[in-house]
Amino acid sequence: MLETQLQTQLKTYLEKLTKPVDLVASLDHSSASTEIRQLLIQIAELSEKVNFIEENRADVRQPSFLITPQGQRHGPRFAGSPLGHEFTSLVLALLQTGGHPSKESQKLLAQIKALPDELHFETYYSLSCHNCPDVVQALNLLSILNPRIHHTAIDGGQFQQEIADRNIMGVPAVLLNGESFGHGRMTLAEIVNKVDTGAAARQAATLTEQAPYDVLVVGSGPAGAAAAIYTARKGIRTGLMGERFGGQVLDTVDIENYISVPKTEGSRLATALRTHVEDYQVDIIDTQQATQLQPAVEPGGLHQLQTASGATLKAKSIIVATGARWRNMGVPGEETYRTRGVTYCPHCDGPLFKGKRVAVVGGGNSGVEAAIDLAGLVEHVTLLEFADALKADQVLQTKLRSLPNVEVIVNAHTQEVLGDGQQVTGLVWKDRLTEQLHTLALSGIFVQIGLLPNTAWLEGVIDRNPMGEIIVDPRGETNQPGIFAAGDCTTVPYKQIIIASGEGAKAALSAFDYLIRTQPVQA
Repeated sequence: MLETQLQTQLKTYLEKLTKPVDLVASLDHSSASTEIRQLLIQIAELSEKVNFIEENRADVRQPSFLITPQGQRHGPRFAGSPLGHEFTSLVLALLQTGGHPSKESQKLLAQIKALPDELHFETYYSLSCHNCPDVVQALNLLSILNPRIHHTAIDGGQFQQEIADRNIMGVPAVLLNGESFGHGRMTLAEIVNKVDTGAAARQAATLTEQAPYDVLVVGSGPAGAAAAIYTARKGIRTGLMGERFGGQVLDTVDIENYISVPKTEGSRLATALRTHVEDYQVDIIDTQQATQLQPAVEPGGLHQLQTASGATLKAKSIIVATGARWRNMGVPGEETYRTRGVTYCPHCDGPLFKGKRVAVVGGGNSGVEAAIDLAGLVEHVTLLEFADALKADQVLQTKLRSLPNVEVIVNAHTQEVLGDGQQVTGLVWKDRLTEQLHTLALSGIFVQIGLLPNTAWLEGVIDRNPMGEIIVDPRGETNQPGIFAAGDCTTVPYKQIIIASGEGAKAALSAFDYLIRTQPVQA
Protein backbone atom coordinates (compact mmCIF):
# COMPACT_ATOMS: atom_id res chain seq x y z
CA MET A 1 0.00 0.00 0.00
CA LEU A 2 2.91 2.33 0.81
CA GLU A 3 5.30 3.02 -2.03
CA THR A 4 8.87 1.74 -1.66
CA GLN A 5 10.37 5.19 -1.07
CA LEU A 6 7.79 6.00 1.60
CA GLN A 7 8.41 2.65 3.29
CA THR A 8 12.13 3.40 3.42
CA GLN A 9 11.50 6.82 4.95
CA LEU A 10 9.04 5.44 7.50
CA LYS A 11 11.43 2.65 8.50
CA THR A 12 14.07 5.28 9.24
CA TYR A 13 11.61 7.22 11.39
CA LEU A 14 10.58 4.10 13.30
CA GLU A 15 14.19 3.50 14.32
CA LYS A 16 13.63 6.40 16.76
CA LEU A 17 11.17 4.32 18.80
CA THR A 18 12.47 3.55 22.28
CA LYS A 19 9.39 1.63 23.51
CA PRO A 20 7.21 -0.97 21.76
CA VAL A 21 3.90 0.16 20.29
CA ASP A 22 0.71 -1.80 19.59
CA LEU A 23 -1.57 -1.01 16.65
CA VAL A 24 -4.91 -2.38 17.87
CA ALA A 25 -7.42 -2.50 15.03
CA SER A 26 -11.20 -2.94 15.09
CA LEU A 27 -12.19 -3.84 11.53
CA ASP A 28 -15.14 -5.15 9.55
CA HIS A 29 -15.47 -6.68 6.08
CA SER A 30 -15.47 -3.39 4.16
CA SER A 31 -12.89 -2.44 1.55
CA ALA A 32 -11.78 0.41 3.84
CA SER A 33 -11.02 -2.13 6.58
CA THR A 34 -9.03 -4.23 4.12
CA GLU A 35 -6.92 -1.20 3.17
CA ILE A 36 -6.32 -0.24 6.80
CA ARG A 37 -5.38 -3.82 7.71
CA GLN A 38 -2.84 -3.87 4.87
CA LEU A 39 -1.43 -0.50 5.95
CA LEU A 40 -1.01 -1.51 9.60
CA ILE A 41 0.56 -4.87 8.75
CA GLN A 42 2.96 -3.09 6.41
CA ILE A 43 3.93 -0.61 9.15
CA ALA A 44 4.43 -3.40 11.71
CA GLU A 45 6.78 -5.19 9.30
CA LEU A 46 9.03 -2.13 9.20
CA SER A 47 9.95 -2.24 12.91
CA GLU A 48 10.29 -4.96 15.53
CA LYS A 49 8.93 -2.45 18.05
CA VAL A 50 5.54 -2.18 16.28
CA ASN A 51 2.93 -4.92 16.73
CA PHE A 52 -0.33 -5.32 14.81
CA ILE A 53 -3.28 -6.71 16.78
CA GLU A 54 -6.80 -7.18 15.50
CA GLU A 55 -9.28 -6.88 18.35
CA ASN A 56 -12.78 -6.19 17.08
CA ARG A 57 -14.99 -4.33 19.53
CA ALA A 58 -18.61 -3.38 19.22
CA ASP A 59 -18.16 -0.19 21.27
CA VAL A 60 -15.77 1.54 18.83
CA ARG A 61 -16.07 2.64 15.22
CA GLN A 62 -15.18 0.23 12.46
CA PRO A 63 -12.82 0.57 10.77
CA SER A 64 -10.56 2.17 13.37
CA PHE A 65 -7.32 1.49 15.20
CA LEU A 66 -5.69 2.54 18.45
CA ILE A 67 -2.02 3.50 18.82
CA THR A 68 -1.01 2.49 22.33
CA PRO A 69 2.02 1.48 24.41
CA GLN A 70 2.48 -2.28 24.29
CA GLY A 71 0.01 -4.12 26.49
CA GLN A 72 -2.04 -1.00 27.25
CA ARG A 73 -5.25 0.39 25.78
CA HIS A 74 -5.03 4.18 25.80
CA GLY A 75 -3.83 6.67 23.22
CA PRO A 76 -4.97 8.22 19.96
CA ARG A 77 -7.42 6.39 17.70
CA PHE A 78 -7.88 6.84 13.96
CA ALA A 79 -11.30 6.01 12.54
CA GLY A 80 -10.91 5.60 8.80
CA SER A 81 -7.95 6.37 6.60
CA PRO A 82 -4.94 8.26 8.02
CA LEU A 83 -3.46 8.95 4.59
CA GLY A 84 -3.37 12.22 2.66
CA HIS A 85 -2.45 15.11 4.91
CA GLU A 86 -3.04 12.89 7.97
CA PHE A 87 -0.20 10.45 7.24
CA THR A 88 2.14 12.79 9.11
CA SER A 89 -0.27 12.65 12.07
CA LEU A 90 -0.06 8.86 12.02
CA VAL A 91 3.75 8.90 11.97
CA LEU A 92 3.96 11.45 14.81
CA ALA A 93 1.50 9.43 16.92
CA LEU A 94 3.64 6.32 16.42
CA LEU A 95 6.84 8.12 17.36
CA GLN A 96 5.42 9.92 20.40
CA THR A 97 3.68 6.80 21.71
CA GLY A 98 6.99 4.97 21.24
CA GLY A 99 8.89 7.40 23.46
CA HIS A 100 10.18 9.96 20.96
CA PRO A 101 9.88 13.36 22.71
CA SER A 102 7.63 16.14 21.51
CA LYS A 103 9.25 19.44 20.54
CA GLU A 104 6.63 21.43 22.49
CA SER A 105 7.79 23.37 25.54
CA GLN A 106 8.30 21.41 28.74
CA LYS A 107 6.03 23.85 30.54
CA LEU A 108 3.15 23.09 28.17
CA LEU A 109 3.76 19.33 28.32
CA ALA A 110 3.68 19.46 32.13
CA GLN A 111 0.42 21.41 31.97
CA ILE A 112 -1.10 18.67 29.79
CA LYS A 113 -0.02 15.88 32.12
CA ALA A 114 -1.58 17.73 35.07
CA LEU A 115 -5.06 18.12 33.53
CA PRO A 116 -7.33 16.34 36.00
CA ASP A 117 -10.56 15.73 34.07
CA GLU A 118 -11.68 12.83 31.91
CA LEU A 119 -11.92 14.30 28.41
CA HIS A 120 -13.23 12.56 25.29
CA PHE A 121 -12.32 14.43 22.08
CA GLU A 122 -13.48 13.61 18.56
CA THR A 123 -12.11 15.38 15.49
CA TYR A 124 -13.67 15.13 12.03
CA TYR A 125 -11.17 15.67 9.24
CA SER A 126 -10.92 15.35 5.47
CA LEU A 127 -7.90 13.89 3.69
CA SER A 128 -7.49 17.08 1.63
CA CYS A 129 -7.66 19.44 4.63
CA HIS A 130 -4.38 21.25 5.29
CA ASN A 131 -5.66 22.73 8.56
CA CYS A 132 -6.72 19.41 10.06
CA PRO A 133 -3.31 17.82 10.83
CA ASP A 134 -2.32 20.48 13.39
CA VAL A 135 -5.53 19.90 15.34
CA VAL A 136 -5.35 16.10 15.06
CA GLN A 137 -1.70 16.07 16.12
CA ALA A 138 -2.34 18.37 19.09
CA LEU A 139 -5.20 16.24 20.42
CA ASN A 140 -3.27 13.03 19.74
CA LEU A 141 -0.45 14.35 21.89
CA LEU A 142 -2.88 15.11 24.71
CA SER A 143 -4.12 11.51 24.64
CA ILE A 144 -0.55 10.17 24.58
CA LEU A 145 0.64 12.24 27.54
CA ASN A 146 -2.45 11.99 29.75
CA PRO A 147 -4.38 8.67 30.07
CA ARG A 148 -7.46 10.60 31.22
CA ILE A 149 -7.70 12.21 27.79
CA HIS A 150 -9.06 10.28 24.80
CA HIS A 151 -9.02 11.31 21.16
CA THR A 152 -10.50 9.81 18.01
CA ALA A 153 -9.66 11.33 14.64
CA ILE A 154 -12.49 10.54 12.21
CA ASP A 155 -12.25 10.58 8.42
CA GLY A 156 -15.40 12.41 7.41
CA GLY A 157 -15.30 10.84 3.97
CA GLN A 158 -15.44 7.38 5.53
CA PHE A 159 -18.14 8.17 8.07
CA GLN A 160 -20.55 10.16 5.92
CA GLN A 161 -23.59 9.20 7.97
CA GLU A 162 -22.02 10.62 11.12
CA ILE A 163 -21.23 13.81 9.21
CA ALA A 164 -24.90 14.09 8.26
CA ASP A 165 -26.29 13.08 11.67
CA ARG A 166 -24.06 15.52 13.54
CA ASN A 167 -24.46 18.27 10.96
CA ILE A 168 -20.71 18.60 10.40
CA MET A 169 -20.23 21.03 7.51
CA GLY A 170 -16.68 22.19 8.06
CA VAL A 171 -13.42 20.60 9.14
CA PRO A 172 -11.57 20.29 11.37
CA ALA A 173 -14.58 20.01 13.67
CA VAL A 174 -13.78 19.08 17.27
CA LEU A 175 -16.26 17.71 19.80
CA LEU A 176 -15.57 17.36 23.51
CA ASN A 177 -17.70 14.87 25.42
CA GLY A 178 -20.18 14.91 22.54
CA GLU A 179 -20.56 18.71 22.42
CA SER A 180 -19.05 21.18 19.94
CA PHE A 181 -15.62 22.36 21.13
CA GLY A 182 -14.18 24.21 18.16
CA HIS A 183 -13.93 24.56 14.37
CA GLY A 184 -10.93 25.34 12.24
CA ARG A 185 -7.25 25.43 13.03
CA MET A 186 -6.31 25.42 16.72
CA THR A 187 -2.87 25.16 18.25
CA LEU A 188 -1.94 22.84 21.09
CA ALA A 189 -1.61 25.78 23.48
CA GLU A 190 -5.06 27.10 22.50
CA ILE A 191 -6.68 23.74 23.15
CA VAL A 192 -4.94 23.27 26.48
CA ASN A 193 -5.77 26.78 27.66
CA LYS A 194 -9.40 26.24 26.69
CA VAL A 195 -9.78 23.14 28.86
CA ASP A 196 -7.51 24.41 31.64
CA THR A 197 -9.80 27.16 32.90
CA GLY A 198 -7.22 28.91 35.08
CA ALA A 199 -4.48 28.96 32.48
CA ALA A 200 -5.31 32.36 30.93
CA ALA A 201 -5.23 34.21 34.25
CA ARG A 202 -1.96 32.55 35.27
CA GLN A 203 -0.34 33.40 31.94
CA ALA A 204 -1.59 37.00 32.09
CA ALA A 205 -0.08 37.47 35.54
CA THR A 206 3.26 36.05 34.37
CA LEU A 207 3.34 38.25 31.27
CA THR A 208 2.53 41.40 33.22
CA GLU A 209 5.56 40.77 35.42
CA GLN A 210 7.92 40.69 32.42
CA ALA A 211 10.55 43.41 32.18
CA PRO A 212 10.01 45.92 29.35
CA TYR A 213 11.15 44.81 25.91
CA ASP A 214 13.36 46.89 23.67
CA VAL A 215 11.13 45.78 20.79
CA LEU A 216 7.77 44.04 21.07
CA VAL A 217 6.57 42.56 17.78
CA VAL A 218 2.79 42.07 17.69
CA GLY A 219 1.85 39.36 15.20
CA SER A 220 3.75 36.16 14.43
CA GLY A 221 3.26 35.72 10.69
CA PRO A 222 6.03 36.20 8.09
CA ALA A 223 6.34 39.95 8.80
CA GLY A 224 6.48 39.45 12.55
CA ALA A 225 8.92 36.55 12.35
CA ALA A 226 11.28 38.51 10.08
CA ALA A 227 11.09 41.55 12.37
CA ALA A 228 11.89 39.45 15.45
CA ILE A 229 14.88 37.80 13.79
CA TYR A 230 16.30 41.13 12.65
CA THR A 231 15.93 42.83 16.03
CA ALA A 232 17.28 39.81 17.92
CA ARG A 233 20.34 39.80 15.67
CA LYS A 234 21.00 43.34 16.87
CA GLY A 235 21.28 41.99 20.41
CA ILE A 236 18.29 43.85 21.81
CA ARG A 237 15.59 42.36 24.03
CA THR A 238 12.84 41.13 21.71
CA GLY A 239 9.35 39.81 22.36
CA LEU A 240 7.17 38.22 19.66
CA MET A 241 3.49 37.99 20.51
CA GLY A 242 0.78 36.41 18.40
CA GLU A 243 -2.44 34.42 18.36
CA ARG A 244 -1.01 31.61 16.21
CA PHE A 245 2.49 31.34 14.83
CA GLY A 246 2.47 31.61 11.04
CA GLY A 247 -0.68 33.71 10.69
CA GLN A 248 -2.32 33.55 7.26
CA VAL A 249 0.45 31.27 6.02
CA LEU A 250 -1.23 28.47 7.96
CA ASP A 251 -4.32 28.87 5.77
CA THR A 252 -2.34 28.60 2.53
CA VAL A 253 -2.00 25.25 0.79
CA ASP A 254 0.72 25.51 -1.84
CA ILE A 255 3.32 28.28 -1.97
CA GLU A 256 5.28 28.49 -5.21
CA ASN A 257 6.46 32.12 -5.32
CA TYR A 258 8.70 32.42 -2.25
CA ILE A 259 12.04 33.05 -3.92
CA SER A 260 14.61 30.22 -3.52
CA VAL A 261 11.87 27.84 -2.35
CA PRO A 262 10.30 26.44 -5.56
CA LYS A 263 7.37 24.86 -3.74
CA THR A 264 6.27 24.36 -0.16
CA GLU A 265 3.11 24.18 1.95
CA GLY A 266 1.88 26.88 4.30
CA SER A 267 2.16 24.76 7.43
CA ARG A 268 5.68 23.72 6.49
CA LEU A 269 6.76 27.32 5.93
CA ALA A 270 5.21 28.35 9.26
CA THR A 271 7.23 25.62 11.02
CA ALA A 272 10.38 26.80 9.28
CA LEU A 273 9.70 30.39 10.35
CA ARG A 274 9.33 29.36 13.97
CA THR A 275 12.45 27.19 13.87
CA HIS A 276 14.41 30.14 12.52
CA VAL A 277 13.08 32.51 15.19
CA GLU A 278 13.93 29.98 17.91
CA ASP A 279 17.57 30.11 16.83
CA TYR A 280 17.71 33.56 18.46
CA GLN A 281 17.00 35.03 21.87
CA VAL A 282 13.37 35.88 21.19
CA ASP A 283 10.68 35.62 23.84
CA ILE A 284 7.83 33.93 21.92
CA ILE A 285 4.43 34.65 23.46
CA ASP A 286 1.76 32.41 21.95
CA THR A 287 -2.06 32.50 21.96
CA GLN A 288 -2.27 36.17 22.92
CA GLN A 289 -4.50 38.72 21.20
CA ALA A 290 -3.75 42.44 21.41
CA THR A 291 -6.74 44.53 22.43
CA GLN A 292 -5.42 48.00 23.23
CA LEU A 293 -2.29 50.08 22.68
CA GLN A 294 -1.26 53.00 24.83
CA PRO A 295 1.63 54.91 23.21
CA ALA A 296 4.38 56.44 25.30
CA VAL A 297 3.72 59.99 26.44
CA GLU A 298 7.01 61.15 24.91
CA PRO A 299 9.79 59.65 22.76
CA GLY A 300 11.97 57.36 24.85
CA GLY A 301 9.11 56.36 27.13
CA LEU A 302 7.43 52.98 27.38
CA HIS A 303 4.50 51.90 25.26
CA GLN A 304 1.92 49.66 26.92
CA LEU A 305 -0.06 46.91 25.24
CA GLN A 306 -3.05 45.11 26.74
CA THR A 307 -4.12 41.60 25.74
CA ALA A 308 -7.47 39.83 25.77
CA SER A 309 -6.23 37.65 28.64
CA GLY A 310 -5.70 40.73 30.85
CA ALA A 311 -1.93 41.02 30.56
CA THR A 312 -0.07 44.31 30.16
CA LEU A 313 3.23 44.29 28.24
CA LYS A 314 5.67 47.19 28.08
CA ALA A 315 8.18 48.04 25.36
CA LYS A 316 10.44 50.87 24.23
CA SER A 317 9.32 50.29 20.65
CA ILE A 318 6.58 48.26 18.99
CA ILE A 319 6.22 46.68 15.55
CA VAL A 320 2.61 45.91 14.59
CA ALA A 321 2.44 42.96 12.17
CA THR A 322 -1.04 41.61 12.85
CA GLY A 323 -1.79 40.74 9.23
CA ALA A 324 -5.27 40.29 7.83
CA ARG A 325 -8.16 37.83 7.83
CA TRP A 326 -10.75 36.67 5.33
CA ARG A 327 -13.38 39.30 4.65
CA ASN A 328 -16.97 38.39 5.52
CA MET A 329 -19.90 39.02 3.17
CA GLY A 330 -21.71 40.96 5.89
CA VAL A 331 -25.17 39.71 4.97
CA PRO A 332 -28.00 38.24 7.09
CA GLY A 333 -27.54 34.56 7.81
CA GLU A 334 -23.75 34.49 7.35
CA GLU A 335 -22.91 34.30 11.06
CA THR A 336 -25.87 32.03 11.79
CA TYR A 337 -24.67 29.42 9.30
CA ARG A 338 -20.90 29.81 9.70
CA THR A 339 -19.44 26.26 9.79
CA ARG A 340 -22.93 25.00 8.88
CA GLY A 341 -22.59 25.58 5.17
CA VAL A 342 -20.84 28.97 5.11
CA THR A 343 -17.13 28.27 4.88
CA TYR A 344 -13.89 29.95 3.86
CA CYS A 345 -11.66 26.98 2.97
CA PRO A 346 -12.47 24.97 -0.15
CA HIS A 347 -9.51 22.65 0.37
CA CYS A 348 -10.59 21.72 3.89
CA ASP A 349 -14.35 21.57 3.52
CA GLY A 350 -14.85 20.77 -0.14
CA PRO A 351 -15.03 16.97 0.36
CA LEU A 352 -17.95 17.43 2.78
CA PHE A 353 -20.06 18.76 -0.11
CA LYS A 354 -19.43 15.88 -2.49
CA GLY A 355 -22.30 15.54 -4.92
CA LYS A 356 -24.00 18.75 -3.73
CA ARG A 357 -24.60 22.19 -5.22
CA VAL A 358 -22.46 25.05 -3.90
CA ALA A 359 -21.61 28.68 -4.58
CA VAL A 360 -18.29 30.52 -4.53
CA VAL A 361 -18.50 34.24 -3.76
CA GLY A 362 -15.60 36.15 -5.27
CA GLY A 363 -14.05 36.24 -8.74
CA GLY A 364 -10.40 36.91 -7.93
CA ASN A 365 -7.66 34.30 -8.09
CA SER A 366 -8.73 32.71 -4.80
CA GLY A 367 -12.38 32.46 -5.83
CA VAL A 368 -11.71 31.07 -9.29
CA GLU A 369 -9.17 28.55 -7.93
CA ALA A 370 -11.74 27.47 -5.35
CA ALA A 371 -14.41 26.99 -8.02
CA ILE A 372 -12.03 24.92 -10.16
CA ASP A 373 -11.10 22.67 -7.22
CA LEU A 374 -14.70 22.26 -6.10
CA ALA A 375 -15.91 21.40 -9.60
CA GLY A 376 -14.11 18.07 -9.33
CA LEU A 377 -15.97 17.19 -6.12
CA VAL A 378 -19.45 18.67 -6.14
CA GLU A 379 -22.44 18.41 -8.46
CA HIS A 380 -22.45 22.07 -9.50
CA VAL A 381 -20.64 25.33 -8.70
CA THR A 382 -22.06 28.82 -9.15
CA LEU A 383 -19.43 31.56 -8.98
CA LEU A 384 -20.75 35.02 -8.06
CA GLU A 385 -18.72 38.16 -8.77
CA PHE A 386 -19.81 41.66 -7.69
CA ALA A 387 -18.01 43.46 -10.52
CA ASP A 388 -18.86 43.23 -14.21
CA ALA A 389 -15.94 40.89 -14.94
CA LEU A 390 -13.80 38.33 -13.12
CA LYS A 391 -10.53 39.63 -11.72
CA ALA A 392 -8.60 36.36 -11.76
CA ASP A 393 -5.63 35.65 -14.02
CA GLN A 394 -6.70 34.79 -17.57
CA VAL A 395 -5.24 31.28 -17.41
CA LEU A 396 -7.51 30.54 -14.44
CA GLN A 397 -10.57 32.04 -16.14
CA THR A 398 -9.96 29.90 -19.23
CA LYS A 399 -9.77 26.76 -17.10
CA LEU A 400 -12.88 27.71 -15.17
CA ARG A 401 -15.01 28.31 -18.25
CA SER A 402 -13.98 24.95 -19.68
CA LEU A 403 -15.68 23.08 -16.82
CA PRO A 404 -19.18 21.78 -17.61
CA ASN A 405 -20.58 22.01 -14.08
CA VAL A 406 -19.65 25.64 -13.37
CA GLU A 407 -21.78 28.74 -13.93
CA VAL A 408 -20.30 32.25 -13.67
CA ILE A 409 -22.54 35.18 -12.75
CA VAL A 410 -21.13 38.74 -12.75
CA ASN A 411 -22.77 41.90 -11.40
CA ALA A 412 -24.07 39.72 -8.55
CA HIS A 413 -24.55 41.35 -5.15
CA THR A 414 -25.03 38.75 -2.40
CA GLN A 415 -28.01 39.65 -0.19
CA GLU A 416 -28.74 36.84 2.27
CA VAL A 417 -27.80 33.33 3.33
CA LEU A 418 -30.82 31.06 3.68
CA GLY A 419 -31.11 28.05 5.96
CA ASP A 420 -33.49 25.71 7.75
CA GLY A 421 -32.17 26.45 11.23
CA GLN A 422 -29.60 23.67 11.00
CA GLN A 423 -27.73 24.26 7.75
CA VAL A 424 -27.53 26.36 4.60
CA THR A 425 -30.26 25.79 2.03
CA GLY A 426 -29.71 28.68 -0.34
CA LEU A 427 -28.42 32.14 -1.17
CA VAL A 428 -30.17 35.31 -2.37
CA TRP A 429 -28.37 37.59 -4.79
CA LYS A 430 -29.33 40.78 -6.63
CA ASP A 431 -28.52 41.58 -10.23
CA ARG A 432 -26.79 44.99 -10.00
CA LEU A 433 -27.99 45.95 -13.49
CA THR A 434 -31.68 45.04 -13.21
CA GLU A 435 -32.09 45.16 -9.40
CA GLN A 436 -33.88 41.81 -9.67
CA LEU A 437 -33.50 39.33 -6.79
CA HIS A 438 -32.62 35.69 -7.46
CA THR A 439 -32.44 32.65 -5.17
CA LEU A 440 -30.01 29.77 -5.53
CA ALA A 441 -30.81 26.45 -3.87
CA LEU A 442 -27.53 25.03 -2.56
CA SER A 443 -25.81 23.35 0.38
CA GLY A 444 -22.59 25.33 0.73
CA ILE A 445 -21.22 28.84 0.25
CA PHE A 446 -17.45 29.36 -0.06
CA VAL A 447 -16.51 32.99 0.67
CA GLN A 448 -13.42 34.26 -1.19
CA ILE A 449 -13.73 38.07 -1.29
CA GLY A 450 -10.37 39.28 -0.10
CA LEU A 451 -8.81 40.30 3.17
CA LEU A 452 -9.52 42.68 6.05
CA PRO A 453 -6.60 44.04 8.14
CA ASN A 454 -6.53 43.08 11.83
CA THR A 455 -6.28 46.66 13.08
CA ALA A 456 -9.62 47.53 14.72
CA TRP A 457 -7.92 47.45 18.14
CA LEU A 458 -5.82 50.48 17.08
CA GLU A 459 -8.83 52.76 16.51
CA GLY A 460 -8.03 56.32 17.63
CA VAL A 461 -4.38 55.50 18.33
CA ILE A 462 -2.69 54.77 15.00
CA ASP A 463 -3.65 56.48 11.73
CA ARG A 464 -5.33 54.11 9.24
CA ASN A 465 -6.81 54.51 5.80
CA PRO A 466 -10.52 53.91 5.00
CA MET A 467 -9.74 50.22 4.41
CA GLY A 468 -8.38 49.94 7.95
CA GLU A 469 -4.77 49.55 6.83
CA ILE A 470 -2.10 51.21 8.99
CA ILE A 471 -0.57 54.19 7.23
CA VAL A 472 3.23 53.81 7.14
CA ASP A 473 6.03 55.79 5.54
CA PRO A 474 8.84 54.18 3.47
CA ARG A 475 10.60 53.20 6.73
CA GLY A 476 7.58 51.46 8.22
CA GLU A 477 6.95 54.29 10.71
CA THR A 478 3.44 55.14 11.87
CA ASN A 479 2.19 58.49 13.17
CA GLN A 480 3.30 57.49 16.69
CA PRO A 481 7.04 57.78 17.49
CA GLY A 482 8.54 54.39 18.29
CA ILE A 483 5.63 52.43 16.80
CA PHE A 484 6.18 50.75 13.44
CA ALA A 485 4.09 48.43 11.27
CA ALA A 486 4.71 45.84 8.57
CA GLY A 487 2.96 43.32 6.36
CA ASP A 488 -0.63 42.88 5.27
CA CYS A 489 -2.02 45.17 7.99
CA THR A 490 -0.37 48.20 6.36
CA THR A 491 -0.86 50.38 3.29
CA VAL A 492 2.06 48.70 1.51
CA PRO A 493 0.60 47.30 -1.75
CA TYR A 494 0.67 43.69 -2.93
CA LYS A 495 -0.13 41.35 -0.06
CA GLN A 496 2.47 38.65 -0.61
CA ILE A 497 4.48 36.54 1.84
CA ILE A 498 7.81 37.64 0.48
CA ILE A 499 6.81 41.32 0.62
CA ALA A 500 5.57 40.96 4.20
CA SER A 501 8.87 39.35 5.20
CA GLY A 502 10.87 42.20 3.66
CA GLU A 503 8.66 44.80 5.29
CA GLY A 504 9.13 43.10 8.65
CA ALA A 505 12.89 43.24 8.28
CA LYS A 506 12.69 46.92 7.28
CA ALA A 507 10.50 47.81 10.26
CA ALA A 508 12.94 46.03 12.56
CA LEU A 509 15.89 48.03 11.24
CA SER A 510 13.87 51.22 11.61
CA ALA A 511 12.97 50.31 15.20
CA PHE A 512 16.63 49.65 16.01
CA ASP A 513 17.61 52.98 14.47
CA TYR A 514 14.91 54.68 16.58
CA LEU A 515 16.22 53.08 19.77
CA ILE A 516 19.84 54.06 19.27
CA ARG A 517 18.87 57.64 18.41
CA THR A 518 16.34 58.18 21.21
CA GLN A 519 17.30 59.09 24.74
CA PRO A 520 15.33 56.85 27.12
CA VAL A 521 13.04 58.55 29.63
CA GLN A 522 14.14 57.89 33.21
CA ALA A 523 11.45 56.16 35.26
